[in-house]
Amino acid sequence: MALSLIKRSLLVLVVAVSPSVAVSELIRSGQYEVTTETGMPHLEESLRYSTTRETRCLTDKDLPTAFAVLAHSSLRGCRLAWRGDQGKVVSYDLLCEGGYGTTGEAVWDLSEHQLKGTLRVKLGGKNMTFYQRVTANPLDKPCTAALSTRSRVSGSFEN
Repeated sequence: MALSLIKRSLLVLVVAVSPSVAVSELIRSGQYEVTTETGMPHLEESLRYSTTRETRCLTDKDLPTAFAVLAHSSLRGCRLAWRGDQGKVVSYDLLCEGGYGTTGEAVWDLSEHQLKGTLRVKLGGKNMTFYQRVTANPLDKPCTAALSTRSRVSGSFEN
C-alpha cells in the first residue's frame, strides 16, 4: 500500500515537471534565415538599433547560444542557464561570473514556422539595459559544412 502510494506520487511529480512537448520536437534541425535585432534604448536615435541577417544551422541545443551579443567582451563570463519551459515557451536566466551585477533573461517562443527569442540584459556596473531579439525562419534545407553568410543590414554599432 505505501509503496503504491509512493509510485503514484512519483508518477504525478514526473508528469508535473515534464514539458508537454519536448523542445527538440519543436525545433527542426536545419538551415534558418536568422535576423538579429539589437536595441540599446539609452543611446541616441542613430546609434540605438542594429540589425543583421544570416543563414545558419540551428538545433534545439543552439537556443542558449543563439544571441550574438553573448560573445561580446562586456558579457565575458556570462551564459544562459535553462530555467524551464511551458509548452512552446522556453526560458533561460543570464548567469554571470565576477559579481558585477549583470542580470538578465532570455525567452524563446517556438512555433512550427518561426523561432523568436529575446534576451534582455541589465549591465550592473553601468546600470544600462539592452535587448537582442533573434527571429529564425526555417528554410527546409539540410545543414552544410560551409554555412554562415552573415550580412550587416542596418545600424551603427557592432554586435
